[in-house]
Amino acid sequence: MAPPLGNDTEKRGPSRRSLLAGASLFGTVGALGAAGCSRVATAAGTDGGDLLDRLKAQGVVRLGIAGEVPFGYIDRNGELTGEAPELAKAVFKRLGVDRVQPVPTEFGSLIPGLNSQQFDVVSAGMYINPERCEQVIFADPDYRMLDAFIVRKGNPKGLHDYDDVVRKKAKFATGTGYAEIQYAVEAGYKESDILIVPDQVAGLNAVEAGRVDAFAGTALTTREVVKKSGKAESTKPFAPLVKGEPHVDGGGFAFRSPETRLRDAFNVELRKLKESGELFRILRPFGFTKAEMTDMTAKELCRG
Repeated sequence: MAPPLGNDTEKRGPSRRSLLAGASLFGTVGALGAAGCSRVATAAGTDGGDLLDRLKAQGVVRLGIAGEVPFGYIDRNGELTGEAPELAKAVFKRLGVDRVQPVPTEFGSLIPGLNSQQFDVVSAGMYINPERCEQVIFADPDYRMLDAFIVRKGNPKGLHDYDDVVRKKAKFATGTGYAEIQYAVEAGYKESDILIVPDQVAGLNAVEAGRVDAFAGTALTTREVVKKSGKAESTKPFAPLVKGEPHVDGGGFAFRSPETRLRDAFNVELRKLKESGELFRILRPFGFTKAEMTDMTAKELCRG
């Protein structure tokens, strides 16, 4: 998805993924969210913040999640899981915080909820971009992500990137609020001609039914959703063009701006997990491959 502009609750630009993603889990998520929405204490004016010390004393960290598979969600057994929460469990245990508590919300409410003290950290695989970096601080990304299409078996129209979609006048779909909307428009596709559907499952259905020739999403979500389809497949991942240059997104954890001590301590442990290979072992069960591992930094992604 291109980076959303400003506050993610605004409509000025597309966000990385649909606010409706993971909606089938809403009942469970809503119940847990109501139980976990009391405000956390405001950070003291210490240089670098004192949240890490307070979390160690409390023994629990509150994670803002968006109910989106595979990034952060509540499973059918009512358990918190997903690539970001599982990584959070590993990192915070190393930091001396033994428990994590989910605070579910809509994707567009994650940054406002973080900054209004509803939870301690955003643990939702959030893409890092300049607009968000003006509102919060990020750990280095724990994954990188390219785009891919869902197409009919054999890819009869030969669609491999957004330029192909435009040149071949293909019927094209993507998800509500997805950055792929902007990527397609930048390639020359008319926005009003894009079929907008709730999520990748609806996109798969549209391709299988012949209503569109291609549905665009992240390489991970398209790869996972076609696994049980007999009619559709996922294309090879590719980097969309932004301002004429190949663009790769990276997702990571977000913290309130004063809490640089916590962010820096998180980065130290994240780096150790990357170097040992443990990060990949944590993310692999959620469909991530070595192609999604990255050495990008939050600093370079914040520059755009």
